[in-house]
This record gives sequence, C-alpha cells and structure tokens, in this order.
Amino acid sequence: MILEPGKKVYFISDIHLGMYPVEGSRQREKELVRWLESIRHETAMLFLLGDTFDFWYEYRKVVPKGFVRFLAQMASFTESGIPVHIFSGNHDVWMFDYLPRETGMVVHHEPMELEINGKKFMIGHGDGLGPGDISYKMMKAVFRSKLMQRLFASWLHPNFALSLGQAWSKSRRLKKGPTRPELPPGQDQLFRFAVQTLRSRHFDYFLFGHYHFPSDQPIGLNSRYINTGEWIQANTYAVFDGQELRLEKAPASSPVKTLW
Repeated sequence: MILEPGKKVYFISDIHLGMYPVEGSRQREKELVRWLESIRHETAMLFLLGDTFDFWYEYRKVVPKGFVRFLAQMASFTESGIPVHIFSGNHDVWMFDYLPRETGMVVHHEPMELEINGKKFMIGHGDGLGPGDISYKMMKAVFRSKLMQRLFASWLHPNFALSLGQAWSKSRRLKKGPTRPELPPGQDQLFRFAVQTLRSRHFDYFLFGHYHFPSDQPIGLNSRYINTGEWIQANTYAVFDGQELRLEKAPASSPVKTLW
C-alpha cells in the first residue's frame, strides 16, 4: 500500500465503550466521535486494535444496546471509502458478522501483517501473544471455540448473558483501574514476542494495545514496538504519515468523570 500525499494511517485501542459508569462511557464516545471527525479528511486507513467495547456478544438477532454514535461514524468512514479494521480483544472477542454487515468494518481475530510505503507492520490487540501466561491462553482458546459460543447463545437469555458479561468487565475494571504501570522490556510479553519474531522475520513496527500503557521502544537497529495505550483517560493513539510513526494524544474538549 502506498499512501497518497497528505494522508495518514491511525491506530487506537482499548476504548472500552460501555464501561462502567455508563455516563462516563457515553461522554467518551462523544469525544471519540468528535476526534474521528477531526481526522477524517486526512485518514487513509483506521485500525481499532481491540477492546473497542468493554463487552460484546452477538446473538443471531441481538447485539448489545448503545454505541450508535460510534457505529454511525464507522459506517460513514467506510461508506466514504476509508477502510476501517477492527480487532477483537479479550473484552470483545465475540465479534461475528454484524459489524461488517452494518458498518463495513473488517473484523480480525488474529494479528495481521501489512506493508505501507515500504514499511512492514505487525498489527493486533496482543492478548495471548508472547511467552508464558498459559492459563490465559487456555481460557482464550475455550472462549473462542465454536462449542463455547453455541452453548453461550443457546443456554443463556440475552438479557442475562449481557448483564453477566458487563458485570464481569465492571469487576475487573474496579479491581485493576483504567491504566497499568509501565513494564520494563524484559517483563513486557508483547515486547518479548516482538523480539522472538524478529529472529525469523523482519518488521519495522509492531503495533499492539491490551496493556493500557503507551510505549514506543526500539528493538535492535531498525524495528520498534509501539503500544497505543488506552482511550479511557489518556486518549493516546499512533499515527503513520508515510515516513514516520508517532505516539500522540488527542485533546480533550471537556472533562470526563470516572471512578478514579
């Protein structure tokens, strides 16, 4: 892919739309939509790197309520010719055909590889990558299994299932807070994953989310690991202008009340 002059590629992650408290999430959604509208004219492609929603599950004819401003903006982007790629994360793993059909977004459940202006990117959410964390990887495999998805859909009424998922997300957020501390490279599983990958294949940029802490670290002489942070308080993102990739912070037009 070659970018047109003046066009850019944007990467954001961990927005957690629908996160408790609902009033704060709705305000963040409005802030996000305003920011998306401000970058529309220069956006060649948009990547949502997972945990866009704090909880998401699609029944055959039922999806979670809300997010109409965001979904309308994504439909507007794709209908105007701007490709939007959305990755499932550990909070919104159960994305199926609703978002592609209704908004035109392309859904990814695995990291993808892409070349832009001669630069090679590996892009994804990041959960389950890297060495260790065996218990989470086993849990992820269970939740992504077709059998588990069918059982969830057939045994649980949507009202109960969605309430259960939202309660689980709320409890985790109250326990951990919106951000995580910065990890040194030796303890950051995604950094270690990038180092391992470079032993067999070259990428100029590894772009992930999941950790809720913005990071830009060199790997060797000509590769970088970038974590885009989160869109709960910091509103950080990455942008590639065809030559340089930078971490930036979106300006907040009004304060957002949270629990922290």
